[in-house]
Amino acid sequence: MEVNRKIRLGISIGDLNGIGCEVALKTFEDSRMLDFCTPIFFASNKTISYQMKALDMSMVFNGIQDASKAIDGKVNIVNVWKEIPQIKFGEATEEAGSFAIKSLKAAVAALKEGVIDVLVTAPINKNNIQSEEFKFPGHTDYLAQELEGDSLMFMVTDTLKVGLLTDHVAVKDVAAAIIPRLIRDKVNIIEKSLMIDFGIRKPRIALLGINPHSGDNGVIGKEDDEVLKPVITEMAHNGHLVYGPYSADSFFGSNSYQKFDAILAAYHDQGLIPFKTLSFGNGVNFTAGLNKVRTSPDHGTAYEIAGQGKADHSSFKEAVFTGINIFKKRTEYQELTENVLKKQRIKR
Repeated sequence: MEVNRKIRLGISIGDLNGIGCEVALKTFEDSRMLDFCTPIFFASNKTISYQMKALDMSMVFNGIQDASKAIDGKVNIVNVWKEIPQIKFGEATEEAGSFAIKSLKAAVAALKEGVIDVLVTAPINKNNIQSEEFKFPGHTDYLAQELEGDSLMFMVTDTLKVGLLTDHVAVKDVAAAIIPRLIRDKVNIIEKSLMIDFGIRKPRIALLGINPHSGDNGVIGKEDDEVLKPVITEMAHNGHLVYGPYSADSFFGSNSYQKFDAILAAYHDQGLIPFKTLSFGNGVNFTAGLNKVRTSPDHGTAYEIAGQGKADHSSFKEAVFTGINIFKKRTEYQELTENVLKKQRIKR
């Protein structure tokens, strides 16, 4: 990154009929946010103008044809399309889904090229984004294909971090999907992320059981005893601070989670229900394990309040700050490790 250049933060605008544009625009309506980064929306001048008019908002922005032309100290809009999409707040339309993907693809291309440093994605609808060109259950799966590394959905706040062994997998398929290699891989991704992205030197990680009461010694399923426990024992023997499996029903209510730097849940709802209950509005969805930084708010399209100016932008704002902080931590880590390598070479 060029010296003295602000962090360039790209924003894919999500479903045009949801609250994505609203929470993103509200975040940067506060001009003080421009001190922390240079925001770049991937949409079009007319689309953003329409959204602002509908929401009774007023903001000066800089329209550009390419993200590399972004100007610090301004809200920048990359004109990804010339068409004028029909916006129907609160409706899941195929058109809104197609423009959400156009925005996402343009933003990811800029991220891969290094034109933007961080990507924050506004919420999409997993149904109306599906097409011949886009067959992914969500952002995480698409980013895993486009970027380098092994992705992991990591829900984070300052005090609570929850990763998932399986994310968009049907509950009936969860147990079969959890195999030793997957557990090792996910623990390694979380551990590395905690060290590089959050500056935690010796991360402590808790694994939640697959079955109720972690199987009750095989009475309610054998997966915890036969799959989870041997891998946890093996990894602990190899120096990883990994513990469990813990019974998920009491783990959060008893505040046991506070003893760990991260929790690895067996499946989507096991991890996300307690996370969103404890952190809704302050939580951030971070895709750990990839070579680029992507965050998003912890909520969906919220069609029921779209276009009404009622959306709370606090989670989107947290996603912006989390993305910036992770990018800075990664840059710092790279500089430190490069300096160590240089010193080692000199010693030789």
